[in-house]
Amino acid sequence: MVGEAKVLVFFGMIATGKSYLAAAWAKRHACSYYNSDRVRKELAGLAPESRQTSAVDQGIYSCEFSRRTYDHLLLLAERDLEKSSGNCVVLDGSYQARDERERVLKQLSEKGRVVFVHCVCPEDVMRTRMEQRQQDAQAVSDGRWEIYLQQKRRFEMPVELGPDQLITLNTNQPLEALLIDLDAWMEKIV
Repeated sequence: MVGEAKVLVFFGMIATGKSYLAAAWAKRHACSYYNSDRVRKELAGLAPESRQTSAVDQGIYSCEFSRRTYDHLLLLAERDLEKSSGNCVVLDGSYQARDERERVLKQLSEKGRVVFVHCVCPEDVMRTRMEQRQQDAQAVSDGRWEIYLQQKRRFEMPVELGPDQLITLNTNQPLEALLIDLDAWMEKIV
């Protein structure tokens, strides 16, 4: 992973395993890692593990606060990429709208190679993960089934991204297998 700076955007719907995979990949490659749930709560002055149970699109999940969160993620990535040309930054969030992904490309492409990792898995696995997360006092995500259903209606498939910009991974596999697949893809496109 030497050479040109890289930005990997792990995205998809809630409970698809994107944060688990993104954090592991960032750690393996000594990349900066920014999670939208953590950044959102930091901006709101909340502890990462604090539970926010407001209705869909309310409170810190309103459109305005989401815009603030995703703008801040871009700012953090930009700052890291300006430090040196060999940096690697991992962004972890839903990036469910095409214009959100295009914003990342527009703002960060001149500073490094931007690629997207679309995380997917079966709905029953997502539901189980959400239920387990509700029992975990250290969980940062506030994702619930009703939020997933709203995301599912809104999610715009990443048809704007080409094969050298996008990999889709089914995260219902062992972590090590996913990391190997992602590393192999990165080697192929770089």
